Amino acid sequence: MSAVGFNISASHFGESQSSFLSARLVADRLGVTLAELAKLIGVARNTLTAKSSARKVDSALSNVVRILAMAAEMSGDESRAVIWFKHQPIPGWAGKTAYDLVGEGKADKVLVYLEAVRSGVYA
Repeated sequence: MSAVGFNISASHFGESQSSFLSARLVADRLGVTLAELAKLIGVARNTLTAKSSARKVDSALSNVVRILAMAAEMSGDESRAVIWFKHQPIPGWAGKTAYDLVGEGKADKVLVYLEAVRSGVYA
């Protein structure tokens, strides 16, 4: 069941006419500008909107979308997942949020943390 919830939630970040993730949809759901999103995922602002960069943007956005989808699955609500992503400090990371860690290139650490929480390692 959890895999189904993950796939359904992640699909909300793509546009119907494209197989790639949409930077605009991700930015809207996070409540950030495209410039802020570009900085978060480590790409140039113009890269987000260039059609020739769709694969690069998709790759850069994939961890953010995976984190949001997993957090939404665990919390039961996409809005809660976004609030958690932006504002809830992750234990053991000196008060840093998932947003902070993703911005530092540590999205993999956030995914490991969420997987541990989901598995019951941390309550």
